Amino acid sequence: MNEFDDKRDVTSRPSPRWLVARRSARRATGLGPWVAAAALTAVGLGPIACGGVTTFEGGKALAVVGRPPAPPPPPAPPPERVVVTDDKIIINEKIQFEYDQATIRSESHSLLDEVVSTIKKHTHIKKIAIEGHASAEGSDDHNLKLSDRRAKAVMKYLVDHGIAAGMLTAKGFGKSKPIADNDTPEGREKNRRVEFNIVEQDTAQKTADAGK
Repeated sequence: MNEFDDKRDVTSRPSPRWLVARRSARRATGLGPWVAAAALTAVGLGPIACGGVTTFEGGKALAVVGRPPAPPPPPAPPPERVVVTDDKIIINEKIQFEYDQATIRSESHSLLDEVVSTIKKHTHIKKIAIEGHASAEGSDDHNLKLSDRRAKAVMKYLVDHGIAAGMLTAKGFGKSKPIADNDTPEGREKNRRVEFNIVEQDTAQKTADAGK
């Protein structure tokens, strides 16, 4: 093999990719550095852009197993504002009154409307005792009278909205039946309340209402 043949063989061998990229970049220098860089990048990423598979030396395929985590559960619905038990109509919101008065505030009208709707729906309820209660703040006489007037104001609202007066009674008990500690603001707030006690009901009708 002569020197010419040897040089020919060398030049006929495939050039490595990095050399091809460098030559391409050199040819593109006349178009500016940004074009040259783009050409170099295009040569390097060409196989990937065309859908080729890049294999890293010594790398192994990783299999993804299992299922993605389940989505979080939806939030629990808010508790009902009015609930009927065996002997009570429980309201999960307080009836709001004007300060030191028996005037029902407008924001509590919708709550009392639900009480009216609940009484009409549960036809087994025949008589309800509405009780007004107060905290230990103020004099006993004042609290007793205020709680009584508030209980009667609630009774009037129910009657004005379609509940028969004959099935309702209203009475205030002042601070005599606390359900929380009167030594804390939170406890005193809980003690200022109105309750609805079912004092007479038709058990046969109650069974029928439960089946609806």
